[in-house]
Amino acid sequence: MLKVENVTKYYGDFKAVDNLSFEVQDGEIFGLLGVNGAGKTTTFRMIIGLLDKTEGKITLDGKKIDYSQTDKIGFLTEERSLLTKLTVEEQVIYYGVLKGLNEKTIKKRLDIWLDRFHIKEYKNKKIKELSKGNQQKIQFITAIINEPKLLILDEPFSGLDPINVEQFMEVIKELKKKGVSIIFSSHRMEHVELFCEKLVILVHGKSVLEGSLKEIKKAYRKKNIHIKAELDIEKIKKITGVVNVEQTAEDYIVKIESDDYIENVWNELKKCKNVTEFRVEDPTLNEIFVSKVGVGYEN
Repeated sequence: MLKVENVTKYYGDFKAVDNLSFEVQDGEIFGLLGVNGAGKTTTFRMIIGLLDKTEGKITLDGKKIDYSQTDKIGFLTEERSLLTKLTVEEQVIYYGVLKGLNEKTIKKRLDIWLDRFHIKEYKNKKIKELSKGNQQKIQFITAIINEPKLLILDEPFSGLDPINVEQFMEVIKELKKKGVSIIFSSHRMEHVELFCEKLVILVHGKSVLEGSLKEIKKAYRKKNIHIKAELDIEKIKKITGVVNVEQTAEDYIVKIESDDYIENVWNELKKCKNVTEFRVEDPTLNEIFVSKVGVGYEN
């Protein structure tokens, strides 16, 4: 289990992380979210020991994270961290040796992962000769070649097409089943919703929202009603409790303050023609994120 307790980080007079606390259990996928500059990267670097914290405590299975513990951690960074003049095999061996593995073990595991990601033919290719998506696969392999106890994934699906995203998802779920603690960070909220059981949203280094995704959505209270009908949008907007009405290519989305106002919308809808759908859903994580962060956010 990873435990972050009351951690603060200053750069001079600037407070990058402000009294942050969270836990990631074994076999749990935890979301650490925030816009650029929110403190995520600083937090990751403190967890893996690249930065010293100013205050607080970080432990993995009850032990301080130092060089005796870092071999148990895998980190896929948002930025490319590959040496492009090396071959795939040379690159993975380099990172594997840094994690305390011998070459025989590294090569055996590498063959398994190259086969899994359908890129065996690139084993002796230089990194610079690979596509962006295949480079991301290699970077992912370097992060898990040591079979980590804790895995940090910062924008893991960058550069991947939908098929390869599915492959990554399968592997991440398998690692979870094996008991790996996973911290997941992404600008794509729909990916976070697929994976994360618990999360923290950072703003200026401070947690502004934390807990289980289910509890967060319940506490947020707002609902979205999907409607297919001949609507008078202006009439719907005037209903008590309605925040907004959006028209999509397929339906209308009526956003309401809480489920207390569902009946109000339904009573008005009964007056409309050709009603074929009335479906109430929780707000998306992207909506909740934007409401907390207070800025526009691309999904």
